[in-house]
Amino acid sequence: MFKKLIALLMTSALAFSMVACGSGKDTASTQTEETVEAGSEPDIAKVKDSGRLYVGITDFEPMDYKDENGDWIGFDADMAKEFAKTLGVEVEFVEIEWDNKALELSSKNIDCVWNGMTLTDEVKNSMDCSNPYCNNAQIVIVPSDKADQYQTVESLKDLNFAVEVGSAGEEQAKANGLNYTSVNNQAAALMEVAANTSDAAIIDSLMAAAMVGEGTSYDKLTYTIGLNSEEYGVGFRKGSDLVEEFNKFLKDQYTSGNMQKTAEKYGVQAALIEQ
Repeated sequence: MFKKLIALLMTSALAFSMVACGSGKDTASTQTEETVEAGSEPDIAKVKDSGRLYVGITDFEPMDYKDENGDWIGFDADMAKEFAKTLGVEVEFVEIEWDNKALELSSKNIDCVWNGMTLTDEVKNSMDCSNPYCNNAQIVIVPSDKADQYQTVESLKDLNFAVEVGSAGEEQAKANGLNYTSVNNQAAALMEVAANTSDAAIIDSLMAAAMVGEGTSYDKLTYTIGLNSEEYGVGFRKGSDLVEEFNKFLKDQYTSGNMQKTAEKYGVQAALIEQ
């Protein structure tokens, strides 16, 4: 199941690569030329003074989720702990409402959003974003016994979808003219399909690999088609000096091989980091 999903992810990436190549701009760097407002404390200094890096997340396996002891683990969680170490501080994970992520940042309730966040135009306009660190796609989830009926976008038109509010899945539902209901998170979207209160869901392929199919919590659900190809990044406040620091960390982690090792541990497809 996982190998098939990775193949779907790679196929989606190839299908959309021509669009990405035509942009003429490196989407990896979205940091603006804005500086921190006069009189405000730079984010790195703020983090070091507090001794905490506050990371905004949701419960999203395999990126951020709790183990049997109630501790946060996952690809993003493990990498966040490593980043905090380089700053000489502890990491503190803060569960947020995903639709309020930009507000949580601007209000300084958190220092970054690090939760398998797709680098959409809306995200890049509302915060400064890191270089991409992970590849992903939005895929359609349906009951396994109905999968053969839904292999094209056109076949999805009469279905009622559950999508996470403010997510890339919601964006794809809008872009493809699909009927949908917004729910709090992707896990809730899966529950809607499992309970037959929604016909289908659109979720991240990485979450699908961990949560859907034989041997998972939703063994009677499966994926059908990928709707796009996308990249994950970490979001910071506009003008934050943490962006440059994080991109340096990302490059170091890739060079050392730790990023790839962590990705393999959680079944994540790490992005190629230019040296």
